[in-house]
Amino acid sequence: MGPALQAMQEDDTQNPAMLWVREGEAQWTLRSGHVAKSCADCHGEIGNMRGVAARYPAMSDPLGRPLALGGRINQCRQSQQQAPPFAAESRELLALESALVHQSHGMAMSPAPDPRLAPFVERGQARYFQRLGQLNLSCAHCHDRHAGARLGGSLIPQAHPIGYSAYRLEWQTMGSLQRRLRNCMNGVRAQPFAFGSQELVELELYLAWRAKGMLLEKPSVRP
Repeated sequence: MGPALQAMQEDDTQNPAMLWVREGEAQWTLRSGHVAKSCADCHGEIGNMRGVAARYPAMSDPLGRPLALGGRINQCRQSQQQAPPFAAESRELLALESALVHQSHGMAMSPAPDPRLAPFVERGQARYFQRLGQLNLSCAHCHDRHAGARLGGSLIPQAHPIGYSAYRLEWQTMGSLQRRLRNCMNGVRAQPFAFGSQELVELELYLAWRAKGMLLEKPSVRP
């Protein structure tokens, strides 16, 4: 990120992601589903959720496996509001996710110290180093070995997930970390994992552990 992009991200009046944050804050108090219940009816003001996004992905007791933040939102929506889940990458889901991430702006990434997560972290780590696609490349080939170099004129980042959901200028809209991971898989000419799949959640979980201690950005702006 150059200085101009950093300045855009830090200025709430210039950061386009803040439009999604404001929509998510409005959704927080919107009653939905067969029971006409809102997020606030259970959790109180959205400010009470400070620190939550920094702990995800986290274990879901009913499912016995970890969920990313978007998956947890949909789990609550189905079980507590008795409403249909939001579609992957829908504006509604990205708005709520962005609003929750915004509450944890400036906090350290801190995955839950839950021993049940260990095998899922290990699988995510293995996937990070697994060669994929017709180009036979792994995540590590670009983001560990060549971080800071350029690919097609773009700087290769270190693949830390601290800014997602993010507004990418390339997309001209918000997108989740899973969308970004699927973009990378397309880039190496591999068949992308489905949104919400255990493979993507495990990879997200490993990336969160890899970034442990790094500070979360409010929904970020990326090239």
